[in-house]
Order: sequence, then C-alpha cells, then structure tokens
Amino acid sequence: MRILGLDPGLRVTGWGVLTADGNRLSHVADGVVTSDDDADLAVRLAQLHDGVMAIIDRYEPAEAAVEETFVNRNPLSTLKLGQARGVVMLAPARCGLPVAEYTPNAVKKAVVGRGHAEKGQIDLMVRMLLPGCTPDRPDAADALAVAICHAHRRAGLAALVAGAAAR
Repeated sequence: MRILGLDPGLRVTGWGVLTADGNRLSHVADGVVTSDDDADLAVRLAQLHDGVMAIIDRYEPAEAAVEETFVNRNPLSTLKLGQARGVVMLAPARCGLPVAEYTPNAVKKAVVGRGHAEKGQIDLMVRMLLPGCTPDRPDAADALAVAICHAHRRAGLAALVAGAAAR
C-alpha cells in the first residue's frame, strides 16, 4: 500500500510517500510544497492545493495521513496554519483517499518511541526506518514520520482484527 504523509504549513508543507507491505516500509519520494510569501492568502492556499494534487497525481497513494495542528501563542498564525491544513487535507479527500490525522506527539512516539522527541531525532529515525532515504528538509522528514506513524497504526489494527477473527 502506498501512503502519503503530509506536514502542513502555509510557507512550507512537507510531503513523503512510502509503501507499506506488512511491517516492511520502503521510501518512494519526499519533498516540500511551498507558497509565495508575497502573494495573497487565497493564492498561497491555491499553490499548496495544486502542489499536493500534483504529488497525488504523480505517486498515486492509496491513503493519506496528516499531522494535526498545534495551537501556538499567536492566534493569527494558528488560524492561517489551520487554513493551510484544511487545504492540504482537502486535496487527498477530493481524490477519494482516506485521510487519517495524527497528533505531533503520536507521530513522535510511533517513530522515536517518545512523544516529546526533537526534530533531529525524528530525522535520524526516519533515515533508519527507511534505508536510503535522505530528506533534504525537516518538513519532508516530518511528513515521512507521519506516513510511518500511519503505516504502524494500520499494521497494528490489522493484527488486532486478525487475532479477533482467529478466536
């Protein structure tokens, strides 16, 4: 199964694609979608949408996973991040993909084993879990971590269902 992980941001949205075959994960691609800081908000949101749509068209994921927004001290920044997140979630949903959401702590715990891991730890573990993967940007590594979290959750649910069916 091919999974698209997304780390939404208005300036930079990280994305990562991996394949999951049971517990085996393989890196497919990663990168970032950026918006023009000088453009109006609506134009920037359209740039994010178009960028995510291009990734979906190119890599044809079966599912998507998005990191939930954290609330920061600046309400205007939080609002803009929420709008960017909405657009980033809309793209895969409009393509008929299931979209899962994970808190930052859940992603960190799934990848590093601790819910309060630092960015460097996430990057290191992403590289270890996906051999040959060398994300250039922390946003891309974070997006791959979201995809890894989703793959682990899916595998865990499948094992539970299989165990229940065997009883």
